[in-house]
Amino acid sequence: MPKYIIEREIPGAGLLTQQDLQVISQKSCSILNRMGSHIQWLESYVTDDKVYCLYIAPDEAAIRTHAEQGEFPVTRIAQIKSVIDPATAE
Repeated sequence: MPKYIIEREIPGAGLLTQQDLQVISQKSCSILNRMGSHIQWLESYVTDDKVYCLYIAPDEAAIRTHAEQGEFPVTRIAQIKSVIDPATAE
């Protein structure tokens, strides 16, 4: 199944408290549970004004459905084609 990275512009994201992040995570997981196992949230990275989320999903439409139901912003969705790391250089 394809893997995607989702960019979400959220001004002040880096100032969100652990409690804020917990509430957002619970909301996301609740929606994902209702949607079924065809879409999975792997992890997210919080920066000053953006959140980058990794998902496994059949297509962008599933990701957008999740975002709409949770009222999560979606700035950009990109399908991951390859993963490289330092071991790739060996």
